[in-house]
Amino acid sequence: MFLAKNYSKKTGRTYLQIVHSYRDKDGKTKRKVVKSLGYLDVLEKEYDDPIAHFEQVAKQMEQDRLQEKELYIKLSADARIDRDKHNRKNYGHVVFSKIYHELELDRFFNNKRRHEKFKFNTNSIMKVLIFARLLYPCSKKATVELKDRFFDKADFTLDDVYHSLKHFNKIEKEAQQFIHERIVEQYDRKTDLLYYDVTNYYFEIDEQDEFRKKGPSKEHRPNPIVQMGLALDRQGIPLSYQLFEGNTHDSQTMMPVLKTIKKQFKTDRIIVVADKGLNSGDNIAFNTALGDGYVYSQTIRGASNEFKQFVLDNEGYRGDENFKVKSRVIPTTISVTVGK
Repeated sequence: MFLAKNYSKKTGRTYLQIVHSYRDKDGKTKRKVVKSLGYLDVLEKEYDDPIAHFEQVAKQMEQDRLQEKELYIKLSADARIDRDKHNRKNYGHVVFSKIYHELELDRFFNNKRRHEKFKFNTNSIMKVLIFARLLYPCSKKATVELKDRFFDKADFTLDDVYHSLKHFNKIEKEAQQFIHERIVEQYDRKTDLLYYDVTNYYFEIDEQDEFRKKGPSKEHRPNPIVQMGLALDRQGIPLSYQLFEGNTHDSQTMMPVLKTIKKQFKTDRIIVVADKGLNSGDNIAFNTALGDGYVYSQTIRGASNEFKQFVLDNEGYRGDENFKVKSRVIPTTISVTVGK
């Protein structure tokens, strides 16, 4: 694979593409466009040196193609690293950049900012936020301080990052939908089995408001929190999330999330896998009424004596010293509070 630079005498512009050159069964040289990158003059607004950057991307893609899942790094014993921290660059983000462009997130975020009044580059901000979250998990402020470690052009300020969050919040539903469609196309995503869990985020504020409220904090903090319900596919890739008021119980978040998933992503039958925090009569009734399935964990400590005896009795288990299982079919009574 290599970077093709197609110059047009008519327009005076250069168009960049990553091209795969190969020989067909007859031995003839063929070329296939792997990715269209755009016009050089447009990319120069985003990258300091687009040609150098995408030549490295093409080189990395070719190495990945040849080596498949193996990666070899050659180091020179005589080479010396410049210890000046201000000159350090991170090359590892090229792998994430490849996935970012495969999912065409650059196209999505660039399109969404075209008709906005702000001038900062939200695509550039999002890339740095993602790369930093994966490589150097830290605050927004710290992310801006290390943004020059990446080769991608990052000409924005901390204020730009804070202002961009309103825009990202505005388009978050569209972003989830776009990313889902691209993952289905690129990686053949399946949504028949979903893993669901709830976490929360605390805020260092004195008083709660209409959304950030005091509730059961996962970190046992007294601060107001916001709940987030997250659904993952069978590969562990996030499918959808929703935010809820801080005093919302975990079990009350699943139905709204599943309703959104079924409506927005046009999914068929879903089997939900979740911990005992979601094991409520309402959720079981909801799964059953829709023709879906569920696997919920159940506490043994608070169960009936008959259930404890069944679990703790070694008779009927199959497996080995590392893992054993047994099952039974037994009627269960649940309490349902949702009228519909």
